[in-house]
Amino acid sequence: MFKSISLSALFCLVLIQANAQDLYTPRDIHKAYNKGTRDISGKPGKNYWQNTGNYNIAISMTPPNRLVKGTEQITYFNNSPDTLKRLNMKLILNIHRPGVARFSGASDDYLTSGLQIDNFTVNGAAHKWDNVAISGTNQMIGLAKPLMPHDSVKLNIDWHFDLSKESGREGVIDSTTFYLAYFYPRVSVYDDYNGWDTLPFLDAQEFYNDFNNYTLNVTVPKNYLVWSTGTLQNAAQVLQPEFAKRLQQSMTSDSTIHIATPADLAAKNITAQNATNTWTWTATDISDMAVGVSDHYNWDGASVLVDDATHRIASVQAAYPDKSEDFHHSVQFSRNALGWFSHNWPGVPYPFPKMTVFQGFADMEYPMMVNDSHEEDVNFAQFVQDHEIAHTYFPFYMGINETRYGFMDEGWATTFEILIGTAERGKKKADDLYKSFRVESYINNPSTMEDLPIITPTSELRQGYGNNAYGKPSLSYLALKDMLGDALFKKALHTYMDNWHGKHPIPWDYFNSMNTGSGKNLNWFFKNWFFTNNYIDLGLQDVKPVAGGYKVTINNVGGFAVPFDAIITYADGTTSSTHATPAVWEKNEKFITITVKANKTAKSIKLDCGIFMDADLSNNTWVAK
Repeated sequence: MFKSISLSALFCLVLIQANAQDLYTPRDIHKAYNKGTRDISGKPGKNYWQNTGNYNIAISMTPPNRLVKGTEQITYFNNSPDTLKRLNMKLILNIHRPGVARFSGASDDYLTSGLQIDNFTVNGAAHKWDNVAISGTNQMIGLAKPLMPHDSVKLNIDWHFDLSKESGREGVIDSTTFYLAYFYPRVSVYDDYNGWDTLPFLDAQEFYNDFNNYTLNVTVPKNYLVWSTGTLQNAAQVLQPEFAKRLQQSMTSDSTIHIATPADLAAKNITAQNATNTWTWTATDISDMAVGVSDHYNWDGASVLVDDATHRIASVQAAYPDKSEDFHHSVQFSRNALGWFSHNWPGVPYPFPKMTVFQGFADMEYPMMVNDSHEEDVNFAQFVQDHEIAHTYFPFYMGINETRYGFMDEGWATTFEILIGTAERGKKKADDLYKSFRVESYINNPSTMEDLPIITPTSELRQGYGNNAYGKPSLSYLALKDMLGDALFKKALHTYMDNWHGKHPIPWDYFNSMNTGSGKNLNWFFKNWFFTNNYIDLGLQDVKPVAGGYKVTINNVGGFAVPFDAIITYADGTTSSTHATPAVWEKNEKFITITVKANKTAKSIKLDCGIFMDADLSNNTWVAK
């Protein structure tokens, strides 16, 4: 349907587009604009495409045996205009092989033989596979018949691996509790600007996946419970009637339903009493699957309203050992988080049918699941859980390339973390935790690596990754929120999220979407925060009394466009404050003079940047002589 646009809005859009090239844009991104797969407005271009697959996976395991056997059929669809003569397979579990490139060292308990392919066929024809020769987390395979545009190929793969004894993001939690992540061979992303994603998984980085459809069958011995991404299709077949009933009750309950208790687990009467049970899960248009298995984990559940317009509710579940006090609160923590994120920030309804919190050791997000550590401090446990659940939106609602641009997901999860924390614990406690946990290590470390531009690809960072992915980009998002105001910032953010839901955005899509959504050319701000070696350090250079207040000259020593408060303390001990948003730095990012209103004689004036911690506080205060 045709929609008219006002002259002012059209002028604004033209202005934004005319200035879009103010930002450094790599040559491969320029090519995407030229090909029409990306658009300068921030939207996917008229020629945008992305590939996808249908994954039918079956795995089996018999704890405490660490062996996992799997078989899968992948139907991979080439939606690109390119003829693909090869496919790149992601074999992430090969990170456990001796000699594979890693950021950190590996103990004997971490090491395994990796993913072992037993059979690999392409459209029914056997493909030779050499497990000894293949040592990394990527493997390119040639196709006897090229995969033409808008055609598909069927891969059948049989494989096995031993779970690592040293559990982190995946592996053995205890002798009869396993967590499986990145456990199946997959076709890596082939995208419109970079082609095949062949970046290695170096054990500290994260992921980039297509949006696929999954059917997953998990076969385990009786009395073992299974939790997974997706929707359980056969609860009545794998659970005894009482426990299937409890699970169903939890789907519409505000209160926590104890689906499986320690007494139930001890009685061994929860599952169907076949020698083995096969649990069937399905998930559509999602980027990955993860699985938890245990014979002694409690199972709690409840539900939460996430979409007022459709009255849609989501299931929230938790799986954990009974001794972990913090996890007894996990279901209600999840209810609070999903409800808050859906209705406040980002203010987009939780898009999936379920969220499960599983106790492991990773503090790591997966679609519809988080694998969190036990914490003695229940408040800190909620803080961690909030962060991991916040990842629902970045990278799972939007298919972020975390390997290359970690700040596009971790920075947002860190931002939502302080916003929900303020609602849960109050501004002071949330700010104090944010500063101590996210900012102090960055601002108090003057090393070169910490001041690399945020836009530096994550894949090229070793030192400086944490602050470039978490604290610094989060500060930029919060600074922009301060500058635009909540309503306009949310409008712009929703423009970005609407443009790229279920797709693969890159940083320039974020910049351009925010420009279009706000109706402002924000490139000066994005250049300042993402493309410079700036840091945070303001200096109060000069103060002069004028009619109605004081003229205050401020030197932006560090360079970042940050908000601040100028706090006046008067001779009688009272105070007043003037807030300046980052907009004050638009015309001159190094020096500004502002007028601070005052109706009395000032004894001192102090610059306070709040969570935007200043590297040098010695030059932030002026004292009257």
